[in-house]
Amino acid sequence: MSDYQAAVAEPEIAEPEVASPKQKPSQKQETKKQPRYSVILWDDADHSYDYVILMMKSLFRHPIETGFQIAKEVDASGKAICLTTTLEHAELKRDQVHAFGKDELIARCKGSMSCTIEPVSE
Repeated sequence: MSDYQAAVAEPEIAEPEVASPKQKPSQKQETKKQPRYSVILWDDADHSYDYVILMMKSLFRHPIETGFQIAKEVDASGKAICLTTTLEHAELKRDQVHAFGKDELIARCKGSMSCTIEPVSE
């Protein structure tokens, strides 16, 4: 290479050093999980299986088969878990069940089914 080429050659640019965050080796990044809550549907004699199946499909997006299983469980054991989720979502679903209205298939029915939320023990 000639003296001219050496004088005109572009200088090499060093890559800048990037500072890495200081983290202790034993320190782990843990994601904190939100507490879980179950939405519980309670049995009564004023609502039909068809009502429960329709409600499970409309509010919880459960297939008809799952709605039927929940209706059977409510009838047999007095209650059934419809969904386990975060507190805010569980509260919303409970309120939607309460607002679902009466069962038009049963004349004595006065309103919606009972529904509560309970924390899941972990």
